[in-house]
Amino acid sequence: MRGRFLFIGMAFVLAGCGGEGLNRSAGGVYAPGVAGDTQENALETGHRLMAAGQYQLALDAYMRAAGQQGLNVDTLSALGSANLRLGRLGQAERLLRRAVAEDETFVPAQNNLGVVLMEQGRTGEAAEVFRRAYATDNGSSDTIRDNLRLALSRLEDPGYSEGQENVQFQLIYGGTGSGPQPGIEPL
Repeated sequence: MRGRFLFIGMAFVLAGCGGEGLNRSAGGVYAPGVAGDTQENALETGHRLMAAGQYQLALDAYMRAAGQQGLNVDTLSALGSANLRLGRLGQAERLLRRAVAEDETFVPAQNNLGVVLMEQGRTGEAAEVFRRAYATDNGSSDTIRDNLRLALSRLEDPGYSEGQENVQFQLIYGGTGSGPQPGIEPL
C-alpha cells in the first residue's frame, strides 16, 4: 500500500515539472541526442583516418557516414576499402561490388574491387576490373594505370613471385581517383 502512494506521489511530482515530465528539453539534460550527431562529415573523417593508418576507426567513421547518408556509392566504397585494409576480403568484395552495381562510373570502387580480387588471387578478373576503371577514368589515374600494369604482368607470368617487383597495388578512396591519396601506403 505504501509503495502505491509513493508511486502516485512521484507521478504528481513529475506531472508538475513543466507539464512535460522527463521529456522536457528546456534547460534540462534528459534526452540525449544521437551519439556522433554533429555537422562534421563522417566520410571525410574516415578518409583522414585511412590516410593515418587507423583502419578500424575509419570503418567506425564510415559506419556513421552510412547512418547519416545511407548506403550510397560513396559509403559502400568507403566501407569496402576499410574492410579490405582490415583483411576482411569477403566483406570488402561484397561492399565494393554493391558500390559498382550502384554506379559503374565511380572509379574508386572499381579500382578497390580490383585490389580485393588481386588479394584473393583472382588476377584475370582483377585485370578486367582495372581495365574498366582505367577506361571509365579516361586514363587519367596513375594509380589505376599502375594497378592495371601490375595485374597484367602477373597474369602474363604465372610463375610470378612476390620478390620480383616492389610495386604494390594501391587503393583509392573518395574523389575521382585521379591519383594516389596522400598518406596511403600500398598494400
